[in-house]
Amino acid sequence: MDYDYLVFIGRFEPFHNGHAAVAEQALSRARKLIILIGSADTPRSIRNPWSASERAVMIRSVLGENAQRVLIQPLRDHLYNEAQWIASVQRRVAEALSADAAEISAKVGLIGQDKDASSYYLREFPQWPLVDVRQTETLSATELRNYLFSAGDDHGRGALNLLRANVPEPVFDMLEAFRRSSPAYPDLVAEHRFIDQYRASWAMAPYPPTFVTTDAVLVHSGHVLLVRRRAAPGKGLWALPGGFLHGNEQLLEGCLRELREETRVKLPLPVLRGSLRGSHVFDHPDRSLRGRTITHAFHFDIPAGELPTVRGSDDADKARWFPISDALEMGSQLFEDHLHIIEYFVGRG
Repeated sequence: MDYDYLVFIGRFEPFHNGHAAVAEQALSRARKLIILIGSADTPRSIRNPWSASERAVMIRSVLGENAQRVLIQPLRDHLYNEAQWIASVQRRVAEALSADAAEISAKVGLIGQDKDASSYYLREFPQWPLVDVRQTETLSATELRNYLFSAGDDHGRGALNLLRANVPEPVFDMLEAFRRSSPAYPDLVAEHRFIDQYRASWAMAPYPPTFVTTDAVLVHSGHVLLVRRRAAPGKGLWALPGGFLHGNEQLLEGCLRELREETRVKLPLPVLRGSLRGSHVFDHPDRSLRGRTITHAFHFDIPAGELPTVRGSDDADKARWFPISDALEMGSQLFEDHLHIIEYFVGRG
C-alpha cells in the first residue's frame, strides 16, 4: 500500500463504471478510501437527481466487501467562494480521519484524472500527492442522466441498454427502482423535456445566447423574502424574487419590477430604493439549466419594523418571509444558486 488514505472527490450523479474503476484503483493503493460526495445540499434537479445519502448507497452497493474500507462524507458547493470550498474539503477529510482514529503521521493522497480544465481542483491541495489515474471509458454522467430521463420516450429500450452498459449492475437496479417508483421521477422527466424544448427554441440563434436576469435579496427585520416557483424549471422550489430583464429597462428598475410583480410587497418604491445596500453579479457557468444566465442581485435591507404584507403573484404561487437563519439552512429547497446569493449578502459567504 502506497497510502494510508486516498481522497476521491466527485458528484457521482450517478456512480458509473469510470468512478468504480477509480475506486478500485484507490483501494489497491491505499488502506482506506475517503469519498467526498459533492453538491450534497442541493434540491433534486435533472443535474442533481439524487441526495448525497442516495449516492452513498449506490457507492457502497458497488464496492461490496470493500465498502468497509470506504469513508464517505457529504460535501456542499461554494460556487462563489473557492477558498471556502477548499476549506470544506480539508475539513471533511479531517473529520473522516478523526472518526477513523487515524494517526497524525497517516499518509494521505488525492486520486482522480487530471484530464482537462474541469479537473483544476486536483491541483488545489498540494499537501496531498496526486495519484493521476486513467478512467475507464464510459459515457459521461450528463449523458447517462439524459438517457435516464428519456427512458419513457420512443427509444426507451435503447436508453436503458446504454445505462446498463455504463453503470455497475447494483447502480442500474437502483436507477430502475428510481424510474419505476420514485414520485420525483415524473417531475424530473417533465423538467428534462422543458429544458430540451427551451434550448431547442434557441438552437437557430447565430451564437449561444446569454440571458440577463435580476434577483432581489430583500431583508426586513431579520427575515428574507422568498417566493415559491409556479412552473418549471424548479417548480415548487423557493427562490429569490426575480426574472429576465426587459430590453427597455435598467438593471435596478427590472429588479424592482420583478420584486413587486411576484410578491406584491407593501413597500413604496422610494423606501425600497433608499434601502439598497449593495449589488453583485453572479455568473457561474452552470448556475442555470436553461443556458448561460448571468444575474445581477440587489440587496435591500430594512433593519426593523413590522413585516410588510406579501402574496404570490405572476410566476410565484406563494410569497413568504423566512428568518435568515432558516433560509441559510434551506439548500435542498432553494432554486439554482439562490442559497449562495443569500449567503453572499447576509450569511456565511
